[in-house]
Amino acid sequence: MQFNQEVIVYGLKASKGTFEGRDFDATTFHVEADLKANAAGKSLGRVTTPMKFGDSTELDKWEHLAKHFPIKAQATFDVQANGKGETNLVLLGIKPAAQSKAA
Repeated sequence: MQFNQEVIVYGLKASKGTFEGRDFDATTFHVEADLKANAAGKSLGRVTTPMKFGDSTELDKWEHLAKHFPIKAQATFDVQANGKGETNLVLLGIKPAAQSKAA
């Protein structure tokens, strides 16, 4: 199931290279999220969560916005289930919404 959502991006990190004989090439977006309650049911505030999207060149597309972080962005997500009650939220696409500083 896909859906669009406005998000706040706090930063990006590109990674490219080889580790233990395997190539990797990705960009990680650090996106704001609600802080999940602990076992006692208590939490306050928000955190950022890392989400991978695209290869290391994705960072180049955002570099001109460096002075504007955190920024609002439009993201497309997919909820994927494994049929055993477990789901994953996958970032399918993300674009800056504006160059103004997020509230």
